[in-house]
Amino acid sequence: MTKVNAWLNAARLRTLPLSISGILVGTGIASFYGATNSLVFILALCTTVGLQITSNFANDYGDGVKGTDNDARLGPKRALQSGLLTAKELRRGIYISIVLNSVLIVLLIITSFGLKQILYPSLFLLLGAFAIWAAIKYTVGESAYGYNGLGDIFVFIFFGLVSVLGTMFLYLKAIYLIAFLPAVSIGLLSVGVLNLNNMRDIKSDKSVGKNTLVVKLGLEKAKMYHYTLLSISFLCLFYYLSTTNGSLIRYLSLIGFVPVFIHLRKVALTNNEAELDPELKKLALSTFFTALVFFISYYYFL
Repeated sequence: MTKVNAWLNAARLRTLPLSISGILVGTGIASFYGATNSLVFILALCTTVGLQITSNFANDYGDGVKGTDNDARLGPKRALQSGLLTAKELRRGIYISIVLNSVLIVLLIITSFGLKQILYPSLFLLLGAFAIWAAIKYTVGESAYGYNGLGDIFVFIFFGLVSVLGTMFLYLKAIYLIAFLPAVSIGLLSVGVLNLNNMRDIKSDKSVGKNTLVVKLGLEKAKMYHYTLLSISFLCLFYYLSTTNGSLIRYLSLIGFVPVFIHLRKVALTNNEAELDPELKKLALSTFFTALVFFISYYYFL
């Protein structure tokens, strides 16, 4: 495998559609209120993808040096685990991605707020710094929060609330309370992806002391948690769609939950963790499809 392919492996491209789902939904909501800006949209997408890639590099590095990624682990082999990249190379990749993310965050803030304001740009700079920190500290360091069962909280905050509401604010300079419903919906779907990943890895994580929420709950309770996450997500989005005006096309975004509920049945009937791995792609793509149709319906068919 070439170095380019090795870095693509570490970037985990299949995770990127999920990461931009909140940007799509936040942009759709802003469009509903009459605000659009193509450059803000592009920069927000690039910033989110950049942060996700940084997180993936850090995850590969953190789990690799801790020995969490080992032969007992299910799922695809990681770059450091399989020797495609060294720890030194991954660290360098993390540093470079942090610099690029910082540039993108500054460009996004300037494009949205201009150079005359101080308060909002300062708040978003702090938020950007916190996002970079969160992307790295999920698995890196002795106090990595992903090893203490806190990953779900951070995913909900950044993939749901910050992604959707933060994007909305970049356009509107305001947040409407009703927008919390789709933000919670996308956040819970994203937590569902993490929870599914952790259910798949429960045995290997437990053996190396990675105390995810799934390890703490046990597999059966983690399944109940999974059902709750995805069910509430559906209810939040349905209520939002039913209480806002616009084309009936907006209800097509709920089609994305058809494979989600089929997925729930698969999870309920599965006792072999290895069989959960293909479900990750299904749930992530269903989330992306839901967000994409939501965006199209509010952006183009209002």
